[in-house]
Amino acid sequence: MADPFTVPAPAGARIRDRLRPSARDVEVLLAVGDHLGRYARADLAHRLRIGSVSGKDTRRTESKRALTRVSSSRWAGSITRVSEDQYRLSSRRLADERSALLRAVAKIRSRLAVPCGRKVDGVRGYPSQAERAQKQRRLQVLTSRLAEAERRIGAGRPAIVVGGRRLAKARHGLVDEGLTENEWRERWTARRMFLTADGESGKPHGNYTISVDPAGGAVAVVLPEPRRHLANAPRGRYRLACTVRFSHRRDEWLDRVTADRAVRYDIVRDPGRGRWYLDASWSAPKAALPTPVELAARSARLLAVDLNAGHLAVCVVDVHGNPVGTPVSVPTDLTGPASRRDGLRSAISTLIGLARDHGCAGLAIENLGFGATWATGRETMGRGKRGKAFRRTVAGLPTARFRERLRGMAHHAGLVVVAVDPAYTSRWGGQYWKAPLQQQSKTTVVTGHHAAAAAIGRRALGHGIRRRQGVTAHDRRIVRRRATGQTASWPRVRGTAGPPRTTGMPVEGGRPAGAGAIARC
Repeated sequence: MADPFTVPAPAGARIRDRLRPSARDVEVLLAVGDHLGRYARADLAHRLRIGSVSGKDTRRTESKRALTRVSSSRWAGSITRVSEDQYRLSSRRLADERSALLRAVAKIRSRLAVPCGRKVDGVRGYPSQAERAQKQRRLQVLTSRLAEAERRIGAGRPAIVVGGRRLAKARHGLVDEGLTENEWRERWTARRMFLTADGESGKPHGNYTISVDPAGGAVAVVLPEPRRHLANAPRGRYRLACTVRFSHRRDEWLDRVTADRAVRYDIVRDPGRGRWYLDASWSAPKAALPTPVELAARSARLLAVDLNAGHLAVCVVDVHGNPVGTPVSVPTDLTGPASRRDGLRSAISTLIGLARDHGCAGLAIENLGFGATWATGRETMGRGKRGKAFRRTVAGLPTARFRERLRGMAHHAGLVVVAVDPAYTSRWGGQYWKAPLQQQSKTTVVTGHHAAAAAIGRRALGHGIRRRQGVTAHDRRIVRRRATGQTASWPRVRGTAGPPRTTGMPVEGGRPAGAGAIARC
């Protein structure tokens, strides 16, 4: 079982503002984006032909020199950098696909080796010959895909579709996608444009190629050499008729551009909405965050969160691992792409508010990743309609999106995010903490998800999940004492025992010891 760890702070920031270009601006941006996109795709194809080599053998200098003649040195640097990043990302994705295929093939082969309806060495065979035949056909398909993935890895040539494979396949099913040919063509062209300019420290406003004036928000673009005749400003620049403001995190952006620190800009077109956007991004310095051991040493509380389909189960845990207050359920509306984004943002904002109200130093979550589950889910997550519905529920949990957005918003709120191993949190939480939580929260219906949240919080602080017998309840008269058996023992130093009590000795509450016995006499 892995130890809890502190989720690192975001490595950078990215903000967006809308552009409202004129008809002439749109014409120039389309011309420049199409021109640069054509050479960006050619450079990516050249990088794929080179294959998997070390950094010094990628021949990036030669590619940049060739691209400079048809654009500029800075545009060429951005193109070669994006090509290398895309190649590395696709290579990692191909390696992950091979790992998933290996797991799926091994699982199916192990079950095919067992006769139908039998169980040998903990491996259960398929219940019927029909299902066994279907799995044999699926094994052939997976084996073929695995061989293709290994061939591409050996050649160092991952498959990359500039514009997106899903959109490319949609061209053959426009009716099913609800698109016309012209609408598809606009989306395809917008995806394949290249209007990305890397930042450069020391240059005016942190970017020479696409510059934004912090005073008025004017946007200027340096045109590539073959498109310099479209310039309307000195030094081959084109100044847009619109301006930007960057309302979100504007102070951070202003601090960088006024100090001439590097800021990357991306001009993005959304033909579905008929809008243009300008994205600004920059890297952030690495922050030293407290570890779970340091949080426990500071007697910090944690807000434990259990991610579920449709809601988040929340429970506050103190430094000793004891639940504090009443468990809470935070709903999450994740229907549709826009609601998925807004639903997560609203739920995380609620979590941050709860953490501040209860004086928590951070949040505890599970380090969830369903890579292995997606690969072997058909073999291990049920059969029939119920199994299919359960697999869809698991696949619909936005684990990565929730973790990334939570760590960003929590970091800006001054909170720490601790991730724990998810093993047995639901089982042991329901077994050991559901009943005590229900006894403590008499007006709230406690579910197994709330108990799992308590288990997550205890594991984040380094305590065991299982609750020992004889632990006192929260509402008894000795509530201010540490609940025996819930955490590690605290031995008392020898020689520090107090003197024995005698009749008449004052105690807490103003009542002398033995007064009750005297009154009864």
